[in-house]
Amino acid sequence: MNIGKYNFDSPVILAPMAGITDRPFRNLCYQLGADLCVSEMVTSEKHLWNTRKTQLRLDHAGETGIRSVQIAGTDPAKLAEAAKFNVEHGAQIIDINMGCPAKKVCNVLAGSALLKNEPLVAAILAAVVDAVEVPVTLKIRTGWDQENKNAVNIAKIAEDSGIQALSIHGRTREDAYKGDAEYETIAAVKSAVSIPIIANGDIDSPEKAKAILEFTGADGLMIGRAAQGNPWIFKQIKHYLTKSKHLPPTGNEEICQTLISHLQNLHDFYGELSGVRIARKHIGWYVKHRQGSELFKKQINQVDDADKQLKLVTDFFNSQQPPLAVKAA
Repeated sequence: MNIGKYNFDSPVILAPMAGITDRPFRNLCYQLGADLCVSEMVTSEKHLWNTRKTQLRLDHAGETGIRSVQIAGTDPAKLAEAAKFNVEHGAQIIDINMGCPAKKVCNVLAGSALLKNEPLVAAILAAVVDAVEVPVTLKIRTGWDQENKNAVNIAKIAEDSGIQALSIHGRTREDAYKGDAEYETIAAVKSAVSIPIIANGDIDSPEKAKAILEFTGADGLMIGRAAQGNPWIFKQIKHYLTKSKHLPPTGNEEICQTLISHLQNLHDFYGELSGVRIARKHIGWYVKHRQGSELFKKQINQVDDADKQLKLVTDFFNSQQPPLAVKAA
């Protein structure tokens, strides 16, 4: 599949996730096999562009892969301006958020709330596509509730508007993340339009990735929560799709070394105090299901010192079997 000048062969893509897909995490996922990593969403409200949060989201210095930036809002003119602003700051692909179910986004009628207003969807897509020369993509859900699944209509609008790829999460806005994702709607969209379709929702193993590709006919896959604590999932899925067999399990030492590097990058990117605090959730995902993890998470969540955080993480993994020889810094 192609997104503008960028060519992909059954790509496995990191989904945009607020508070998670920052530059350190995107770089890590690129290193571990992701074909494309989409940034946290950037607001279309111009008065917020100078806030520290948005400035960090606009920072692409040293980004190792294609720079895909997601924008969010409800006003076509503001979104068009936001698209141009982000391209000026290094974005190579603009992605439009019409998939987020978060209340603070939907309460201002942005994200997946936009799916209720198809004329506004058409106006937004046309305005953004016309505003920039880089490819524009779109992320949606299947509809706003189980009785109102209009993903096929939205996909046709997207295709007519010049959107170059469409990602679909197999839940409605009302579903949020409850229950199981469904893929029948994604398959229906794939049959209805000719632009590339990317399947998203509950893809958490190589076997499921292959099954969803076969069932939907999708051109690519998008991974969200399953990459939290397991950024290796991209190369695991790609290996399985090409070789029909699994990679050997990731070793304890590699997991520890990768986590230490990830934490150091977070500390450098955000500064020590913010970096240590943001790192806590990532540590929790990496150690989930490991022996002693609950007690360890309580301990690590009390630490505000970067060196101590790195040492505690190294000590925890050294306590797992087999013992490691990893330096914290």
